[in-house]
Amino acid sequence: MELGLSQLVMLVHLSIRDLAVVEALDLEFESGLTVLTGETGAGKSILLTALGLALGDRADSGFIRPGATRAEINLAFDLIDSPAAIQWLNDNELTQDNECLIRRIIGQDGRSKAFVNGRPVTLQALQELGAGLVEIHGQHAHVRLLKAAEQRRLLDEAAQNQVLVMQTEEFYRRWRSLREELERCVLAARNQASREELLRYQIEELEQHDIADLDYSALVEEHTLQANIGKILETGQSQLNTLYEDEHRSVTVCLAQAIHALEDVCQLAPEFQGAVAILGEAQVQVKEASLQLRRELESLEADPSRLEWLELRLADIHRLARKHQRRPEELPEHLKTLRDELDAIAHSSEVAQAIRDEFEQITAEYRRAAEALSERRRSAAMMLQERISSLIRDLGMPQGNLLVQVHSLDAKEPTPHGFDQVEFLVSANPGLPPRPLAKVASGGELSRISLAIQVAAIDSKTAPTLIFDEVDTGVGGRIAEIIGQKLRLLGREGRQVFCVTHLPQVAVQGQHHLLVEKVSQGDATQTFVRPLSGTERKQEVARMLGGIRVTQQTLAHAEEMLRIDESKEIGECWSYFEVK
Repeated sequence: MELGLSQLVMLVHLSIRDLAVVEALDLEFESGLTVLTGETGAGKSILLTALGLALGDRADSGFIRPGATRAEINLAFDLIDSPAAIQWLNDNELTQDNECLIRRIIGQDGRSKAFVNGRPVTLQALQELGAGLVEIHGQHAHVRLLKAAEQRRLLDEAAQNQVLVMQTEEFYRRWRSLREELERCVLAARNQASREELLRYQIEELEQHDIADLDYSALVEEHTLQANIGKILETGQSQLNTLYEDEHRSVTVCLAQAIHALEDVCQLAPEFQGAVAILGEAQVQVKEASLQLRRELESLEADPSRLEWLELRLADIHRLARKHQRRPEELPEHLKTLRDELDAIAHSSEVAQAIRDEFEQITAEYRRAAEALSERRRSAAMMLQERISSLIRDLGMPQGNLLVQVHSLDAKEPTPHGFDQVEFLVSANPGLPPRPLAKVASGGELSRISLAIQVAAIDSKTAPTLIFDEVDTGVGGRIAEIIGQKLRLLGREGRQVFCVTHLPQVAVQGQHHLLVEKVSQGDATQTFVRPLSGTERKQEVARMLGGIRVTQQTLAHAEEMLRIDESKEIGECWSYFEVK
C-alpha cells in the first residue's frame, strides 16, 4: 500500500549509535526545507547512510564504528492524519498510536535485526514501509538518468502508471510461463512416438508377469517356507515327541507322574497344593501346544513343483527390478507410473490445446494492458516534457528544451515493460534538433535536468519526506539560488525536504540549517551534527562563500544573503518560479 501525498507523515527524530565515525547522535527534525552543510569529508553522507540502513538497505559489519560491538539507528515518524500509513501498520499488526518507530541493529557478524514499533520485521517489510515514507535522490541521480530504464520509470511515475505497469509485468510473466509449457509440449510431441512405443513395451512386459498384483513380501515368505519345509517337519516332529507323543519320557508323562506323586504328599503337607495346581495348568498348556503343533505339522507338505515355481517367479521379479532400476517391491508402483505417463501422452494433444488457448488469452490480455500503458505514456509525455522544459529554462538553460519520446516497438513478442521505448531528448540551443541526453548534456546540465525532472514529477511521488544529496553539483551563482528556491518551494508544498549542499545560495534557502563537523581527538575521529541559527549560521554561510579565510566582507555578504532570503514572500517566489 502506498502513502498518499495529502497525508502528513514526517520524520521527527533520528538517533545513531556507533555507525562509522558517529559515536552518538540525536537529531530532531521539523517540516519544510532543512539544509545540511559542512566541510568536504565531514561526514554529511553518513546521515544518508543511516537513513538508508534504517529503511532497509543492505548492511554489513563494515558500518560499525571501530571498537564498538554493534551499530544502531532509530527513526521516529509522526503519522498524524495518515490513514494509509496507519493501515499498513494495521495490516502488519504493527500499530502504535499515530507514530512509527523504526530500529535497525547491525552486529559484528554482519547480520542485522529490524524492528517497527518494537516488533521484529523482515528486511522486505522494512523496505516496503520505507519506500512510502522517504525518497532519497543521490548525487549520482543524473547518471542513472542516462539509462533508458530510468527514463521509462520516471515517465511511468509521472503518469501514475504503477498499477498498470504491475499488471503488464504480471501478464508478461504468465505469458512467458505458458510459452515455456508450450515449448515443452512441442518437444514432447517430437519424441512422443518412440517414447510411446517404449512405454507400451515396458507396460506389456510388466503386465505379463502380473506385476500389478504383486505381493513381493508374501512370495518371499512362502519361498522361505517351501525351501525349509524338510527342516521344519523334522524339528517339529522331534519336539512333538518330546512334549507329548513319547509314552515313556514325554513332558506330558513326566508332569503326570509329578502331579500324582505330589498329590499323595499333599495329604501330609497341604501347602504343596498350590504347586500341584500350577503343574496341572502346565500339563493342560503342554497338551494344547502339542495338539496345535501336530495340526500345523499335518498341514505342511513338501511341494517341489511349487518351490520350483516360486524360484522362477522370484527370479523374473529380480530381473525386472534390475532392468527398471527399482527395488522388487516398487515394481507395482512403477507400473502405475508408466501407465500414467502413457495416458498423459495419449491426452497430450488435449493438454497442449488447453495450454495454447490460455496462452492466446493471456497474450490478448497482455496486449490490451500494454496498449493502455502506451496510451497513458504518450499522454503523460506531452505534459511532462512541457513542465520539465519550463524548469530547465529557469535553471539557467534559457533555450533548453526537453522532449519525452515514446516509440512503440514492433516487438514480435511481449516484454516486461510493454511495447514502448522511452527516451529523453534535449536541445540546449535553438536550431539544433533534440538529441539523447548522453550526447549533448554536460555534467552540470545533467544535474540541472535531473533536478528539473524530479521537481516536475513531484506531484506523482508518494513519499512525503524527500532527501537530495548534492543535486546542485556543477552549478553556482544565480542557478544555485534558483535551485535552492525550488527546493524550498517543495518544502512548502506539504513535504519535508532535506538537502546536502556545498553552495551558500542553496544553504540560505533552508528553513532549518544543520552543520556537520568532524572532530579528531588523538587516534579517534567523530562526526557531530548541530543546528545553526543567527550568528552561527551567518558564519557557516560566510565559510561557504569565502573558503579558508572568513573576512568581514564575506560575513557581510552572508548576512545580506540571509536577510534577503528571509524578506522574500514565498508567494512571490512561487509566482516567478512556478512550474508551467
